[in-house]
Amino acid sequence: MKDFIITKSETETAVLVGLITPQQNEQKSNEYLDELAFLAETAGAVPVKSFTQRLDYPHPVTFVGQGKLQEIKDYVEENEIGMVLFDDDLSPKQLKNIEKMLEVKILDRTSLILDIFAKRAQTAHAKTQVELAQYQYLLPRLTRLWTHLERQRGGIGMRGPGETQIETDRRIILDKISKLKEDLKAIDKQKATQRKNRGKMVRVALVGYTNVGKSTMMNMLSKSEVFAENKLFATLDTTVRKVIVDNLPFLLSDTVGFIRKLPTHLVESFKSTLDEVREADLLLHVVDISHTAFEEQIEVVTQTLNEVCDAQDKPTIIIFNKIDAYNHVQKDEDDLTPRTRENITLEELQQTWMAKLHENCMFISAKEKLNVDALREMLYARVKEIHVQRYPYNDFLFQKYDEDFDI
Repeated sequence: MKDFIITKSETETAVLVGLITPQQNEQKSNEYLDELAFLAETAGAVPVKSFTQRLDYPHPVTFVGQGKLQEIKDYVEENEIGMVLFDDDLSPKQLKNIEKMLEVKILDRTSLILDIFAKRAQTAHAKTQVELAQYQYLLPRLTRLWTHLERQRGGIGMRGPGETQIETDRRIILDKISKLKEDLKAIDKQKATQRKNRGKMVRVALVGYTNVGKSTMMNMLSKSEVFAENKLFATLDTTVRKVIVDNLPFLLSDTVGFIRKLPTHLVESFKSTLDEVREADLLLHVVDISHTAFEEQIEVVTQTLNEVCDAQDKPTIIIFNKIDAYNHVQKDEDDLTPRTRENITLEELQQTWMAKLHENCMFISAKEKLNVDALREMLYARVKEIHVQRYPYNDFLFQKYDEDFDI
């Protein structure tokens, strides 16, 4: 169990619950719980303690064992905790039984992410996408009465002969999902028209795990003020800016970040965001090299992009960001322990598998402006190469774009 430092007594407190399984060892479980704690802080809660249990698989009724659940209940009651967060999705049966036992607010990882999405969504487009994901998440979990849904639509004529409340609620949600999908189709069509109107400029898309510095990099390259914050999912709405490097213009888009254990249906709700990735000529995969699990984050992003965007054949440059924050433990000369992520220097790390990437990788600090000029030179060369291939009889084809594109 791990304790957290409480900084704001007036903020809602939470405890975290995770499992150690044959597929997820203790180190991996702790990494996931640390990320869950960051999610909780992003949502506005303060994580005060985490609980883990070794099981071959989640308990089908209570996720953890009865003894562990009682231990959590005792701690929640003694410390007046208002919320318990589980690191994996809970089934309707698990959710019902845990709520009955603990008698506090229960959220799983997906519902917490959805709450953050709802808080972050600014435009009508993003709000529609979040609402669709929320209803898709809610539909299989209709185990209680959701009378507020009926009030929104009106009660007269709602219920057929012999139709139960839960059937009525399910039908209401299905209707809402259908309408939201139609709304998104109309929005996606409008966005496709906007993309078409941008002409034939080379398109570059920033992709990566959440909170790796994509928005900071966007601000640095485009000299704009895209919202950037040291919290997860700071960016939901895709932002497109015109960038000019040595008189060569191209379009740069900042996209929503990915995360581990992110349900596919939630990603698919942000189809128009991913359309920017699908139509990009070049991807800049931004990686937080200071994060202890950055290699797994690379794998998560790559797998998600390949599954949802079919982006495995797109030209990609990996930008290892935050080199200023890279830390390692100095190893003594007489120390014969194997080199690990914790005791290898950045220079040594660059000579591992990263060396095989050659010109397809760059090490920078967007925050401290380290190696930024080298990045611009690389971008210029790659964008020029794509441009010349597209227009073989013209060295450059400039188009006037005086406004920014926000979608």
